[in-house]
Amino acid sequence: MRGKIVLAGLILSLSGTVASAQQKAFAPGPNELYCSGIVTSETVPHDTYVITGKESNHRITFAEGDYVFLNTGSSQGVKVGDQFSAIRPVQDTADVEWTKWQKSILGKMGTVWEDEGRLRVIDVRPDVSIAQVQHACSFVQRGDIVLPFVERPAPPLKPVEKWDQFAPANGKTLAMIITGKNFQQQVGRNDIVYINLGSAQGVKVGDYFRVFHYQDNHHEKAYEEPRFAFDVAGNLGPTVGFGRVPTKHTWKNVPREDVGEAIVLRTAPNSSTVLITLSLREMYPGDYVELE
Repeated sequence: MRGKIVLAGLILSLSGTVASAQQKAFAPGPNELYCSGIVTSETVPHDTYVITGKESNHRITFAEGDYVFLNTGSSQGVKVGDQFSAIRPVQDTADVEWTKWQKSILGKMGTVWEDEGRLRVIDVRPDVSIAQVQHACSFVQRGDIVLPFVERPAPPLKPVEKWDQFAPANGKTLAMIITGKNFQQQVGRNDIVYINLGSAQGVKVGDYFRVFHYQDNHHEKAYEEPRFAFDVAGNLGPTVGFGRVPTKHTWKNVPREDVGEAIVLRTAPNSSTVLITLSLREMYPGDYVELE
């Protein structure tokens, strides 16, 4: 019920969403490239981490410009000027599935890793280094995993052309939006989402996906009942005036609704980190994506 009330409010602002969707495509910047996070089943080295930082007698988090101490130094080959990325495994604390099998699919995709920031070494001791937070996504804290910094390419964006909201399926690979960055469950233009298709299935950085919504959602979601597009459960539809069609229709015999477009920023074996570049309305976990 809560989700349906939220959805009703969102529908009232739909016209503004459609207008803004016709703007020029958003170019990925440092925050999108280096703060996007990833879901991966690959093993992430845990050898290097943040011990603590300056003023740790009263601070547990460290922001841009602050100094942190790493458990690696000259004995391990670290030099002044070396750069590292701080990352952290995270879990969704909300016990709500916004679409069926959401948690199960996310678990098969792997661990959700959150980007925390970029560090630059300013001083080196035999087994400890002092690093400054050069760019912070949120905050750095004790225990954050530290990996050598790697440049992430900015994929070229294509211009926004005339958008067909009811384009037929192209027959290419399908996947789903499983969750958003920070486990955001309602997303739109400029937001980051994670889909259950990755490099093992041939997805590459720079690939585009078309986001669409079936009229018949097959099963109940937190924000939508099954078959709500065609009827209302029981006799409520005809009685109250919501209406009902005389024959049973499904997603197979009515047009799907194309709601946006997204570009791949990062890939893992069974998932991709995707930036939404165009949205005609809000999107949710359970919405489908089709490789263009």
